[in-house]
Amino acid sequence: MEKSNGSNATLFSVRGLQKIFPNSSKKAGGHEALSGIDLDIYEKECLLIAGANGSGKTLLMKILTGLVEATGGEVLFRGNAIKTSIRLLRSSVGLVYQDADSQILGETVEEDIRFGPENLKLPLDEIDKRLEKSLSALDLVSKRDFPARHLSGGEKRRLAVAGILAMGCETIIMDEPFANLDWPGVIQVLKIISDLKKSNKTVIILTHELEKVLAFADRLVILVGGKIRDSGEPEAVLNRLEQAWGVRDPRRAYRNAGECTWL
Repeated sequence: MEKSNGSNATLFSVRGLQKIFPNSSKKAGGHEALSGIDLDIYEKECLLIAGANGSGKTLLMKILTGLVEATGGEVLFRGNAIKTSIRLLRSSVGLVYQDADSQILGETVEEDIRFGPENLKLPLDEIDKRLEKSLSALDLVSKRDFPARHLSGGEKRRLAVAGILAMGCETIIMDEPFANLDWPGVIQVLKIISDLKKSNKTVIILTHELEKVLAFADRLVILVGGKIRDSGEPEAVLNRLEQAWGVRDPRRAYRNAGECTWL
């Protein structure tokens, strides 16, 4: 069981989560991709979930956002089962995919940001207001008429977050946000994370690149082979880190966890 996080309300409550994929040969049993996951995620925290490729990070977030159905266990969003909370979930939680191009739905930056609010059937004046606010917040005002797919990698992630904020989401999940980015792109993403944290958004980051972003984390969760191996205050978790978990301690190049960032 997770410890409470002060006065912040519990956003997600996960108990005994399990996901099994059937064998392609149709034999009995299957591949257990997630097993016995117990995790609470709180409002306004920055949660870092670390693990090697294939550890189950992306799958866990897809279950939390209702994109994949669990085999067993319980997942609650604001105290209610995911199945009964899909509409609230979709308007409250946004997922930034590792492949930023897969999220681009508009020809231009403005069209892409408008897509979400328009699908929520919001009034035109409200959409206009959210558009301007999101463009300003993500420093995309000068790019509003720019072809979305011609943006740089860092700009595409900024665009994805802008679209999520325009929908009114208070929680942003970022899946391997530094993948395939050069140094300027990494800096752009880190500034986004910093700004989201300062504005009291809930930020969940899935990554194995702790050296870039650990300084922003309120909590660190280590996921190994579909199971949570450790969870807690980042410095304490790193002190208990085991080599077999496949997660590198970034403090070798820094004095402490609070300095682990490229920003």
